[in-house]
Amino acid sequence: MVESERDSRDGVTVGAAAELVGVTVRTLHHWDEIGLASPSVRTTAGYRQYTDPDLQRLLRIVAYREAGLGLDAVREVLDDATAEIGATLREQRAQLAERIQDLQQLDERLERMTEAHERGILLNDEAQSEIFGADWDAHRSRQARTVWGDSVQWAQFAERSASRTREQWQSLSAAMSTLQLDLGNALDQGFLPGGPEANALVERHREVFSHFFPLTRQMQVCLGRMFESDPGFSAHYDGIRVGLASWFRQSIDECARAHGIDPETATWQ
Repeated sequence: MVESERDSRDGVTVGAAAELVGVTVRTLHHWDEIGLASPSVRTTAGYRQYTDPDLQRLLRIVAYREAGLGLDAVREVLDDATAEIGATLREQRAQLAERIQDLQQLDERLERMTEAHERGILLNDEAQSEIFGADWDAHRSRQARTVWGDSVQWAQFAERSASRTREQWQSLSAAMSTLQLDLGNALDQGFLPGGPEANALVERHREVFSHFFPLTRQMQVCLGRMFESDPGFSAHYDGIRVGLASWFRQSIDECARAHGIDPETATWQ
């Protein structure tokens, strides 16, 4: 220690000690307050100073803190003659390994979340065709982000998609397919929009669709319009039964009216 760093031959000031060991003055004051490391001498003017042994203790504290030990563990290592430093460090490594594993899992979740926001469904084209049927257009599915990417519903869809397994997609696809089959059967049986059978199917649709994102009745009305007017959707529903797209849209409208919603003024909210 050079003489210029001393206020006397016995030690250095708190500022100089902080600079020497690479911590802040505030940190040294805290360690002093809790009795972990204190300056052991005073100058004739009454100022407390850190001696060489004090500085060596500070350096050891810094080393163990950088290794991740808490202050209580550091105190035990330095002050308890029976403490096994190796065992303490091995325990710290074990805890670090757990943290690394947790961080790796977090990174994987973040990666899936990012991909879900960018791609929507985290299945390759082959898997999507296998699960959703040969008529499924995976390219059109990816284009959905262009239309809906800035919406809250897309974010909700992506958040759920990120954690959805292949088996869960299969289950959801099966539920949707069964619903669409039942819609076609309802049309065959002459059930009228607004009747109890049609209303029950509309409620089932809202329940199943809400697995993608929460679907309000007003939003369902907007979807019904799209099912009828969009060439792709109308072809899909009319491919199940001729006229199903219009029947389903009318059924959604009548169910909405029964709940006090005017389909003519319903908006996406």
